[in-house]
Amino acid sequence: MDVQQLFKNLKKEAECPLCIETVTNPKTLPCLHSFCLKCLDKHANFARRQLKATIKCPVCQTSFQIPETDTFENLPSSFHLNRLVDVLALEDDSVQSQRCNSCDENNTATCYCFVCQNFLCASCFEAHQRLKASRGHRNVLIDKLQAQDLQELIHRPVMCSQQYHEDQPLEFYCEDCKVLICHKCTVVSHNRHTMTDTQKAAQEQKMQMADAVAKVKAEIVRCESEIQKQSDLKNKNKIEILNEEKKMTDTVEKLIRDLREHERKMKNKFREMYEAEQKHHATRLENFELVVTQLKSCFERCQSILERNFSVEILQTNHAILERCNELLNVRKPDLYMSPHLHYLVEKKLDLMDRVVVTKTDPSKCLAEGQDSKEVKETKETYFVIVTKDSEGFQCYEHDDKIKVDILTPEGDQLKTDIRDTTKDGNYTVTYTPQCAGQHRVEIFVNGQPLTGSPWIVQVHQHQYQFAFQFGSEGKGRGEVDTIFDIDVSQKTGTIAVAERGIQRIQLFSSEGKFQSEIKIDGAPCSVAFTDSGDLLTSVAGSDNKLRVFSEEGHFIKHINDKHLDDPCNLFIASDGHIIITDEGDKKIKVLSPDGNDLLQSFSAPGCDKSPFYAIYHQDKFFVSYLLANCVKVFDKTGVYLHDIGCKGSNDGQFDGPHGLVIDKYNRLIVCDASNHRLQLFTRSGKFLSKIDGQYFTNRFPSYVAINSGGSLIVGDYSKSCIFVFH
Repeated sequence: MDVQQLFKNLKKEAECPLCIETVTNPKTLPCLHSFCLKCLDKHANFARRQLKATIKCPVCQTSFQIPETDTFENLPSSFHLNRLVDVLALEDDSVQSQRCNSCDENNTATCYCFVCQNFLCASCFEAHQRLKASRGHRNVLIDKLQAQDLQELIHRPVMCSQQYHEDQPLEFYCEDCKVLICHKCTVVSHNRHTMTDTQKAAQEQKMQMADAVAKVKAEIVRCESEIQKQSDLKNKNKIEILNEEKKMTDTVEKLIRDLREHERKMKNKFREMYEAEQKHHATRLENFELVVTQLKSCFERCQSILERNFSVEILQTNHAILERCNELLNVRKPDLYMSPHLHYLVEKKLDLMDRVVVTKTDPSKCLAEGQDSKEVKETKETYFVIVTKDSEGFQCYEHDDKIKVDILTPEGDQLKTDIRDTTKDGNYTVTYTPQCAGQHRVEIFVNGQPLTGSPWIVQVHQHQYQFAFQFGSEGKGRGEVDTIFDIDVSQKTGTIAVAERGIQRIQLFSSEGKFQSEIKIDGAPCSVAFTDSGDLLTSVAGSDNKLRVFSEEGHFIKHINDKHLDDPCNLFIASDGHIIITDEGDKKIKVLSPDGNDLLQSFSAPGCDKSPFYAIYHQDKFFVSYLLANCVKVFDKTGVYLHDIGCKGSNDGQFDGPHGLVIDKYNRLIVCDASNHRLQLFTRSGKFLSKIDGQYFTNRFPSYVAINSGGSLIVGDYSKSCIFVFH
């Protein structure tokens, strides 16, 4: 390197950060940054005037207490900077020149002896050269210094500062006093102290320093890594905020577009109304103007005749004028057209339910636990846990977090969920109770963002009916059954009623199938149903439309003779007490008031000439079996036909003579598919779920079905005259 460039570099290195000049009397703060003593004291005085007790390092901003003496004189001097200042004095006139170390005249040094390790003035250099002992020493003139010479000068031995020891290098280190000393000091001041060679002591402490520096370097790497992470988080935050801002802007713009479209449609509607109303008014005006024109014309003509007052003319025109006047006066005049009043009503104001959620929770790190760990069954309360976490993956809780869980049933309905974090620790327990079997779609949003892996499918298994027992045997005695035409179960007592058409009676059995009593009927009972009060309602074939009411003990209570019934067949009592009847006479489904006196509804299936066989009502829908049409028809609560379930056949979802119907506690529609010797289970929308067949119904005709309060299934077999119970 060029010597001038080296001097330039050294001067930059020896620059005081405060005055930007070469340091004088450099002092080092505990943070290891060095400044001129004068600059530090000036800095402290300024802080004192600001009523501050501390100063901050101008380089690293570390705070330090200002000494009570208001000077930093006691701070350690910078050895390296002092050495640099010495070297810079050889070249820079602005720095105090290096003085001769050999004579007492304190002359400016002109050369340096690397052997004697002294700066020499011109006179001393001449004497140095004349002496035989020093004639061969390596001497360099200061104005002839090279870069290598400067490096050696910087690393020249340090001489002792004690009086009379100035010619002695600091070759020893006192372990007791922790200071560098010369040979003379070992005898004079540090006798019997533990001494170590300077280089050896430096080597040992260098290792300690190197270890500390390595740790600092590792900390630098760690901090730089944190800086990089922080920068990445900063950029991620920027992108996130911009994305959310864009989402908000897009949402608002869409709302504006929707509102503008609504405005356009409303304006078109106003314009159409305006044009139509103006046309009505214009037509009436034209009619009025025509009448006025005709009246004026007649008036002017008659007025002229009267003014001329010719007797002959009056006599000749009188008859025609009177007829014309009478005609115009008696003609129907157009009425005034009164436009309807127009009002613009805002039934619901725009309510923009948006907000900005500021939270540590990172949706990409959140997870759901326990979703697949257990078997999920219909009507069984099920739960899983959502754990919210921050960007580092640590569990966290934020009050403003918005957790949204959507669970859709196979029919697309929203399942009710309960979300709670009772411990406020980021564990949200989500509880739900599936009401039907099949695939449920679970979708979770944390602060509007989908949870990782969301949505997913949960398979809900349906409850299977297990055969419990059967009772009844074919016969006409008590406890025996002959030709079952309907069954029903009391929700109050569990009593099972069996209608037997052949021997004109209703038998009552306990929930365990034990015979209790029988009710003799005057006629052949077609159907039986328990009322809310526990009484028995029955329809009887050929009874002049009479319905009979009995107590559960068998006492006759009253007749219901409804003029609206033609040939009532099967009965069903809805949860609101209304009586639903299938009428074979006019092929309609009829709804009577609970007392049976008023006809509330009457409807039939469009385009169907077959009679309805059995009708039930559940959750605003009528389900009606059509035995001869081999289907179940569905109607809304007003009696409007919706769709069919099933068709002729023996495959799953097909029927051969569907009879009785019931909705079980799991909201499944159960259909007695008699001629196919089975029961079939459907969702309320008509999706086939499963069937009950096999050994229980082989060569049997399960025709009527009921559900007791415990959810047990009671099935009446038409052909073999026995009753099956499934739990």
